[in-house]
Amino acid sequence: MDSCVLLLTLFLSSLLLLLFFKPHHHHHLPPAPWSRLPIIGHLHLLGSLVHHSLHRLSLRYGPFFSLRFGSVPCVVVSNPHYAKLFLQDNELSFSSRLESAAIKRLTYDASLAFSPYGPYWKFVKKLAFNELFGSRGTNNFKSMRAREYDGLMGLVARKARAREPVNVTEELLKLTNGVISKMMLGESEEARDVIREVTKMFGEFNVGDFVPMMRIVDFQGYGKRIEDLFMRVKDFLDILLNYIEKESSEIKINRTHIKGLVMDFFTAATDTLAVAIEWALVELMNHPKILQKARQEIHEVIGDSRVVDESDGPNLPFIQAIIKETFRLHPPVPLVIRRCTRECAIENYVIPEDTVLIVNVWAMGRNPSFWESPLDFKPERFLKPKGGSASGSPLDVRGQHFQYLPFGSGRRMCSGLTLAMQEVPAVVAALIQCFDFQVVGPHGGILKGEDAIINVDERPGLTVPRAHDLVCVPIVRPICDTINLGP
Repeated sequence: MDSCVLLLTLFLSSLLLLLFFKPHHHHHLPPAPWSRLPIIGHLHLLGSLVHHSLHRLSLRYGPFFSLRFGSVPCVVVSNPHYAKLFLQDNELSFSSRLESAAIKRLTYDASLAFSPYGPYWKFVKKLAFNELFGSRGTNNFKSMRAREYDGLMGLVARKARAREPVNVTEELLKLTNGVISKMMLGESEEARDVIREVTKMFGEFNVGDFVPMMRIVDFQGYGKRIEDLFMRVKDFLDILLNYIEKESSEIKINRTHIKGLVMDFFTAATDTLAVAIEWALVELMNHPKILQKARQEIHEVIGDSRVVDESDGPNLPFIQAIIKETFRLHPPVPLVIRRCTRECAIENYVIPEDTVLIVNVWAMGRNPSFWESPLDFKPERFLKPKGGSASGSPLDVRGQHFQYLPFGSGRRMCSGLTLAMQEVPAVVAALIQCFDFQVVGPHGGILKGEDAIINVDERPGLTVPRAHDLVCVPIVRPICDTINLGP
């Protein structure tokens, strides 16, 4: 009996020593919440606003922790140090993105934004940059965008003269849709509604993407919504295809590829830019002193004889700072999501292949360790202190400062960055130059006093738009007496 106890003791001691001294770097993920459930893993910890849920978890488990979504391992990053380790130091291991069922179906599995890193992605990335979203492409369409801006200004002016409310959210979506439609040489009225729904679905959390058996049950009704939307998308994409010329290239591009790319271009440059412009306007309306300072800059630089246009952007540093601050608090895409394509080491951890990386850009933009008064809207933080040798803050939007990644970083940075930094400042500046806005409440009345503060609640989606549409009665400012805003 004593010998059995001794043998058992030796065995258990050896096992404990083996576990204690065994190297922990092999497939050793960072800490995870203990409340992992069978089949679904940690999916029950996520609310409808995933970036908020992940931020709350980071406050408890730290800036680098792991989760399990069904059978899929995930790591979540919420500070610049780890963001740099993943997105720069190990960029090649994390240059692919996670594809959801909605993305695969609605982009014909030919997406630029979500294609695996490889020859096809490199080719279409170059094509998109050269023809649409790079400096040459955006400059080629500058006059067209100016006409679209003029159309918006004329519409708002007519509403102002008639003292009628305008749904700013809808009109901005029409504007950005009109811009990308004409850049793609086609336009469809149905496109606006479809793109809004597609962007919403891209940002939703589908349990079936992580628990395959749930795809059959489809208790969320997700699969049916994808198929219904797919048929609507197919109609207007087929119309747009009539305007696209065939080109010879090193990569064979077929009809299906073109459909997927067109959908990509619409979602990249329609909803994201409209949402960004709306957030900037809301923040300015909630901060009248900042709004007045912005108007003063426009008056001093532009004068009162014309409306701001895209070419004025570099000469309006405070307007640029307002847009950057808007992107900090309301990044166009709150989560950078990548897929690990090869095992790699991050400090004392080894991240296995097919792990999903989630960088919470929204949380990093609100981290008090890196931003003073992070919840306050303070564009001045992006201005160079007086006496500096160069204009502008050293922080920019191009993914080199990892506490601030509104467009991502590296090879998979957002292709629409150049277009965004031309279009968003120009539209925001023109609207505040020419109009005041009175906010219309949910019951149709004009909000006044403290009630006029616009809430900044969000609703789910790839771009995290405001929870409710912005509806205002515009008022023409005195400057417009000298500017022709159309009939």
